[in-house]
Amino acid sequence: MTDQTSPPASTVKARLPRGLADRGPAEIAATHRMSAAIREVYELYGFEAVETPFIEYTEALGKFLPDLDRPNEGVFSFQDDDEQWLSLRYDLTAPLARYVAENYDKLAKPYRSYRSGFVFRNEKPGPGRFRQFMQFDADTVGSASVAADAEICMMAADTLEKVGIARGDYVIKVNNRKVLDGVLEAAGLAGDARAGQRLIVLRAIDKLDRLGSDGVRMLLGTGRKDESGDFTKGADLAASSIERVFAFTSARGATNEATLANLRLAVGSSERGAEGVSELDDMAKLFAAAGYDDGRVVIDPAVVRGLEYYTGPVYEAELTFEVKDDNGRPMRFGSVGGGGRYDGLVARFRGEPVPATGFSVGVSRLLSALQAIKSPIAVGSDSRGPVVVLVMDKAEIGRYQGFVTQLRNAGIRSELYLGAAGMNAQLKYADRRHSPCAVIQGSNERDKGEVTIRDLVLGAELAAGSKDRADYLELRSRAQFPVAEADLVSAVRDVLDRHK
Repeated sequence: MTDQTSPPASTVKARLPRGLADRGPAEIAATHRMSAAIREVYELYGFEAVETPFIEYTEALGKFLPDLDRPNEGVFSFQDDDEQWLSLRYDLTAPLARYVAENYDKLAKPYRSYRSGFVFRNEKPGPGRFRQFMQFDADTVGSASVAADAEICMMAADTLEKVGIARGDYVIKVNNRKVLDGVLEAAGLAGDARAGQRLIVLRAIDKLDRLGSDGVRMLLGTGRKDESGDFTKGADLAASSIERVFAFTSARGATNEATLANLRLAVGSSERGAEGVSELDDMAKLFAAAGYDDGRVVIDPAVVRGLEYYTGPVYEAELTFEVKDDNGRPMRFGSVGGGGRYDGLVARFRGEPVPATGFSVGVSRLLSALQAIKSPIAVGSDSRGPVVVLVMDKAEIGRYQGFVTQLRNAGIRSELYLGAAGMNAQLKYADRRHSPCAVIQGSNERDKGEVTIRDLVLGAELAAGSKDRADYLELRSRAQFPVAEADLVSAVRDVLDRHK
């Protein structure tokens, strides 16, 4: 017979795959609190929950795939037994588009829904870049009105305040894909033949914060050589076209009205650009009517996110406060969410235009920011463990199990110690579980029909010492005391009430 207690001949090395992270109870509890706050705001705005599976047909992910010719690149993919390619979802938007298309005739439209869950990226991991992370999305499908976009921007502002970001410590920035298209058209970059140049320009604009205006000018011109000597070919724009692009990137004014006036000049005679400015103007009026033009929501041409698939307004939630990094240097969290209008995504399944707009919160990044400012949602006191009932006499384990059942029936988190250690080790275990108190019954207590309640929180204060003897004696009397078995539940509840 094989000895079941002997170690295996070889062991597997315990190691976490790159780009993934384990989460402990404190982080999970904080995520639940934050998600509950986000959900409350979304539901206040009339959005309803829907859940889609982690796995979709690879073709359903469409343009969200980095490379359609390599379905295992960018996403985690495998072939089913019918040789169909399946993939872990890359985000929550493509699965929503599939769900809406599949259930289109049954859904009330405009369809307002929210979803949360993990998404997966088969990409090279790095600092702050994970292969699995959580998003929390809200989308309106079936409305072409920019009022739907404006509403989501205002909801994003309310969401940040609900989770603990103070007004003034964030801004929701809004731009429009059509405005940028108009600027490029006015700069002479219209038409399929200029598609490559347009892409270089878009990438250059996206690097404005990192490279500054001088670096971007080089990329818009002949090209730029970086510090390592590597050369990046530029867009080869004429000087007048470069100035046109910079008229757009520097169009942010002191007010939304001033920004819109600058954008009208930047798009020149482009009809598409004028249409985009008009949509931003309509949104700005809605922000003003609702009182969100006080700095919470601003028109900002610097937002160039996701322009490969967004078709109209785009928006980004940015945190503006500074914190210290691990080396004591000031840093900002920057973007914690964003979204935009994607009128072409559902059309991939239905063959007809279906307008849609949505917003996604980066849950982990937002939670990190909340932890940095010590928001109650992120550092709340969900850290108390269960009440631990000690096992002083194994022959009486049924009796101890009865105590646990009484506590649980009263709605009190509790557990029976299931190890094989003595009393001191059991109390240390309860401390490590962050238990508020322990229930103890030895033979003496059992003969009297009593149990002893040890308040582990007060016990820790007692161990730290008290300068006043009267305080010490009073604390000791409250930290451990006997009660009748019949009073177990009420006594434990009194201890829990002390430490709420």
